[in-house]
Amino acid sequence: MIKKIIDTFKHFDKKTSKIMRYGLQFCFVLCIVSVFILFTYNVTFHSPFMYYIGISLFKLSLTFAIEFVVCGLVVDGIKKQMV
Repeated sequence: MIKKIIDTFKHFDKKTSKIMRYGLQFCFVLCIVSVFILFTYNVTFHSPFMYYIGISLFKLSLTFAIEFVVCGLVVDGIKKQMV
């Protein structure tokens, strides 16, 4: 099962792979920003506003990452007429 998933990711279309790579990089940067905000909240300011911004950005980055992967799988399947 895992081997099939890895093979699917390895055989993506070039454009789909590029879009997914840049999308996941964007999500990673967003995640790093949220961790920095949460670290700042933990070390210096104890404002609930900063905490909620950090948690919301973290959730958003995870949601975007999942959407990029799922949409990449669907788009690649449609291009290859598998769906």
